Amino acid sequence: MQGTIEQSIGESAGQIYNYLADNKGQATFTKLKKDLDLKGNFAELGLGWLAREEKIELAKSGSSLKIRLR
Repeated sequence: MQGTIEQSIGESAGQIYNYLADNKGQATFTKLKKDLDLKGNFAELGLGWLAREEKIELAKSGSSLKIRLR
């Protein structure tokens, strides 16, 4: 990832969105993070971006965090 931090977060958000779209609109955070291999905190930052834009829903299920597209 190159450019500003904001651009990198936006790119991470795009990767997460596309990943969810390709996986029936949902996944656990653990699987998403492993499959995308986003560096540092970019998985969390990208999720925050999508949550702020109201593009995803987050739900706690036991010890897992489930993410799905709205």
